[in-house]
Amino acid sequence: MTKNEAIKLINKNIQINKISKYSFYICIIAIEYLATTTQTIEVVENSWDKANHFIAFMVLYILLSFEYKHLSLIKKIVILLAFAVQIEIVQYFTHLSFNLDVMPI
Repeated sequence: MTKNEAIKLINKNIQINKISKYSFYICIIAIEYLATTTQTIEVVENSWDKANHFIAFMVLYILLSFEYKHLSLIKKIVILLAFAVQIEIVQYFTHLSFNLDVMPI
């Protein structure tokens, strides 16, 4: 391998890392929005809920693995579990505050 080929390979690897990093955070934001919005989104509502969760977290795991190669499997799972728990907490308080708003006083 020549020096130029090695530099091209390194540059390509850096570009893939940047793309995976940005993609990971964009997916985090998109999933957070879809999971916590009170608006009905037809595409999400008309599909099987468990399949949505599986696909979302598989995509996050793949992007997390590309970006943070140094993390162990356990650490990646803990990060994704923390994200899932955070979504559940936000959903609980979002729906709770919504219910309190419509309750007669």
